Amino acid sequence: MYQVQLPKFCEPLFSKSTLNKRVRRKNKVVNPIFIMEKKLFVGSLSYSTTEDSLKSFFEQAGTVESVAIIIDKLSGRSKGFAFVEMSSEDEAQKAVEMCNGKELDGRTIVVDEAKPMQPRAPRSFDGPRGGGGGGSRFGRR
Repeated sequence: MYQVQLPKFCEPLFSKSTLNKRVRRKNKVVNPIFIMEKKLFVGSLSYSTTEDSLKSFFEQAGTVESVAIIIDKLSGRSKGFAFVEMSSEDEAQKAVEMCNGKELDGRTIVVDEAKPMQPRAPRSFDGPRGGGGGGSRFGRR
């Protein structure tokens, strides 16, 4: 039996019995907050792939709850990856087995269980500033 130590802020959210059932089912210790068993990462997508075509592609493995193609803010074009959420863990596993390595819109796609986003260091705008300068100290001639 696996024993999981809960942080203080998680105690109201998860009972230990529920958490231990979830951990035993996967046979590995996981962080209870970041369980993403139904959500899939889909990589190596064509820029022309739409949410509708991706949804119809994954419906061969089961019921698709949501599809989100990640879009670049500046260009408005797809970044080449997406997230697909299936209705159950079994369907998500079936989708990984059926769709990983298959061709969609002329590209061989990669399908895997989505992992939580890792925390990044905050951006600092206080550092040394580059650029500028150059030219003569006496101005243009």
